[in-house]
Amino acid sequence: MVSASYLFVLFSAFVVAFAAPTTLEEEDADYILTDRNSLVKRQDYTQNYKTGGNVQFSTTTDGYSVTFSGAADFVVGRGWKTGTSRNITYTGAHKATAGTVTFQVYGWSKNPLVEYYIIEDYTSASQFGGGGGAGGGTKGTLTVDGSDYTIYETTRTNDPSIVGTSTFHQYISVRKDKRQSGTITTQAHFDAWSAAGMKLGTMDYQVLSTEGYNNAAGSTNEKLSTGAASAVAPAAAPSST
Repeated sequence: MVSASYLFVLFSAFVVAFAAPTTLEEEDADYILTDRNSLVKRQDYTQNYKTGGNVQFSTTTDGYSVTFSGAADFVVGRGWKTGTSRNITYTGAHKATAGTVTFQVYGWSKNPLVEYYIIEDYTSASQFGGGGGAGGGTKGTLTVDGSDYTIYETTRTNDPSIVGTSTFHQYISVRKDKRQSGTITTQAHFDAWSAAGMKLGTMDYQVLSTEGYNNAAGSTNEKLSTGAASAVAPAAAPSST
């Protein structure tokens, strides 16, 4: 017969074992349930690049906020260490009152080295169409998520990148009907870029982000969530503009 005192000791050890913190970082064990059979990893990456000016940036478990003024080049946001064709839903507010500001899904791939943007809000559409900044050649249009997007491609030469100073491509989708809340079907953009000869490589990080420069001023306060990519029909070659 097992004594009552032995059972008490065993029970106490059991409770302590389950109450003790694990060696995993909190974010590494943070998942959300999307349906009865699927777990999706919550955000595990913070983008925090600032070069000057007043940029007050903070993150939460499900988003980020930033207030900025007189800002030089910065990119801040929240997302994932590894990009994929996830559907990204975001809710909140974004506004720009000065300078050049964009609000978007932002990420990189390697082999080939590509910096990409799916831009949902911006200060001026003219900033994308040639000349300096992110300007480049128009590659067509895509209709998805309730709006047309214009697709651009450009090459950056000897610019900063995730592998140091390098030459790389930029792929950019710019939404016609600006918004501060919605869902971005990233697979539709990846397919349209591919159909236009704009190939991505091995995915690096992917974030919902705010970027600003030229004495930028404004604010962003957004929550984001994600689900598995929905089925998207293979994209035809984007229509020319």
